[in-house]
Amino acid sequence: MSNRCLVTTFFLTGLPHQPALDTPLFGLFLAIYVLTVLGNLLILLVIRAEPHLHTPMYHFLSNLSFINMWFSTVTVPKVLMTLVSPGGRAISFCSCVAQLYAFHLLGSTECFLYTVMSYDRYLAITSPLRYASLMSARTCALLAASAWLSGALHSALQAALTFRLPYCGTSQIQHYFCDAPMVIFVNIGLVASGCFLLIALSYVSIVQAILRIRTTEGRCRAFQTCTSHCVVVLCFFGPGLFIYLRPGSKDAVDVVVAVFYTVLTPLLNPVVYTLRNKEVKRALWKLKSRSVLT
Repeated sequence: MSNRCLVTTFFLTGLPHQPALDTPLFGLFLAIYVLTVLGNLLILLVIRAEPHLHTPMYHFLSNLSFINMWFSTVTVPKVLMTLVSPGGRAISFCSCVAQLYAFHLLGSTECFLYTVMSYDRYLAITSPLRYASLMSARTCALLAASAWLSGALHSALQAALTFRLPYCGTSQIQHYFCDAPMVIFVNIGLVASGCFLLIALSYVSIVQAILRIRTTEGRCRAFQTCTSHCVVVLCFFGPGLFIYLRPGSKDAVDVVVAVFYTVLTPLLNPVVYTLRNKEVKRALWKLKSRSVLT
């Protein structure tokens, strides 16, 4: 309550840019946001409509698409507001709490979900004969629910630690959304680093298993099942670790890097999994053909 009395409004510094770029940046960010929402929504619809995509990997992919759709929604509309008018930089105390909680709920859940997806690929390649029994529908649901529950608890703890601090100084936030890298360094740094380490260990075992495959065709097929996941993992964890493991930095480059994992990475999910995945492309063509016939 003392925080509410001291500070009622924060002011975001926004993106570091020249005022003349407000309109071009607004158009660019709006286009990326629309494509992100529509792309991830399309993946959700395709997976739901095609029975042959009702497998563990696509179950986790649908969760990932849902997260990416809302992850972008948490930050990008506020960025657009800051570009439209100077008054858009203001954000109330309660709105700041809600944005930080939602941002880290979705971000940490995505971290845990990538870890679960790497475990899924590990079982699919190292234990193909037992995969169906090990990764049953019930197991998939429990793993996905565990990722969401862990993300919710993590973000609740983070928001509580952040907003219990006394805000007696400046009410300006050096960012384009409510975040506090200095405060959450240990929390998010350990979570992201831990998840990335588990994913790396999973892929070490996966590569060892693939190298034991005798046929070249079998190796290529096994590598293709992991390529898309590797690409999105590197795009998500790389910028995040760069920012949250350097909590004392106030470089403008940190904001630019943050744009990559908050704005561009959610768009990469539908692009990577659509363009590189033959099953998804076939399902898209079937859905398109069905729509044309209808």
